[in-house]
This record gives sequence, C-alpha cells and structure tokens, in this order.
Amino acid sequence: MASQKSWIDILKSSKKTSFTHDGKRKIHFLFTDGKELTEEYDLNTDELIVRKWRHKSTLGAQGQWQVEVGEPLAGPVTSSESEIRENCFNPLFLRKDTKTSFQWRVRNLPYPKDVFSVFVEPSDRCIIIKTSNKKYYKKFSITDLDRSQLPLDDSALSFTHANNTLIVSYKKPKEILTLEQELLKELKKLKESNFDGGLITYNPPFI
Repeated sequence: MASQKSWIDILKSSKKTSFTHDGKRKIHFLFTDGKELTEEYDLNTDELIVRKWRHKSTLGAQGQWQVEVGEPLAGPVTSSESEIRENCFNPLFLRKDTKTSFQWRVRNLPYPKDVFSVFVEPSDRCIIIKTSNKKYYKKFSITDLDRSQLPLDDSALSFTHANNTLIVSYKKPKEILTLEQELLKELKKLKESNFDGGLITYNPPFI
C-alpha cells in the first residue's frame, strides 16, 4: 500500500472521525480498501496511547481488532483460575511509544540485563530480542518504518531492564517525527463528532 502512495497521503485520503472522551482524542480512520484504524492521543501531551487495526476477511466479514500500540485487548476467559494465575507470569510483549522513540516492553522477564541481546536484523527488517539462557526469543518489525519505507539503523536502538521488565527503545528518525507532527496538526483541525455511549454520530471530511 505504501509503495504506491506515501503513508501520509493514504492517511489524508481516508475517511476520519474525531471525538474526545475521558481525556483522550480518539480518531477513527476508514481506508478505501476497507481497513480500519483507530488511534488515541493524550489531550495534554499529544502522545499516542493506542493504535488498533481491523481488516475484513476475504469474504468481507469484519475481523478482530489487532493492537499495534498500547495494552493488549482482554480476551474471553476460557481457562481455569489456576491456568490464569500461571499465564500471568508468562512474558507479555507490548508497545508503548514516547514522543521521540518507538518503545516496546516485555514484562515478566526476571533475568539480569547482561543475559539479553537486542539487535537489528537488516535482511529481515526486524529487531530481535534473545537471551543467552535461551529462555526468551522475540522477532518483530517496526511497522511505522515499513509503511514509510525507511531503513533500520542499529545505532538508534537501545534497551534497559528494571523491575522484571525489558524496555527496548528505537529513536524515531526525523522523517517519522515530521510525519507525526504533520498528521497531528491536521487531526486537530477535524470537527469534533458527538459522542454518546460509544456511538459516533458524525463523520467529517479530512481538511
């Protein structure tokens, strides 16, 4: 999708709805191919809190929301209490960005920092996390860089470990910072929709 049009142009050409609720600016994007995107920004800091995607199936049915940024969605409880207690100690991977960095957190990793290795794998356009004790391995891409067709830079990558949580940061390149500033400026121009119990009642055009 991004190879044919720039990502910012795709965002601008989508149908957007904006409303504020509970201290957040919430934006819903509907793309020409049927994909949906929702984002939530902190009204005070303008930081991105949540980004979720929903795609239609090949038969046109609505898929489930997939979280790209923010806390994972809670699924239905189908296991026993003992299994739930056991699962809560499994590593939990999630993305929580800052204004200047993409950032991922892996909770429930009770190992010293020198056990971890975090590096860019240019051939696969991804970041790899692994431990020398072979207890954890994770391979993931930076979707923002993929959408804008930007290269990965190993020097932008860093990580820390505290309170059983590994925090991986990747400094946003200037192209991403510019794009985010431009998009946020335009989103703030959108006319606010009415919000009533979760119902969005107005779908304004993009300015």
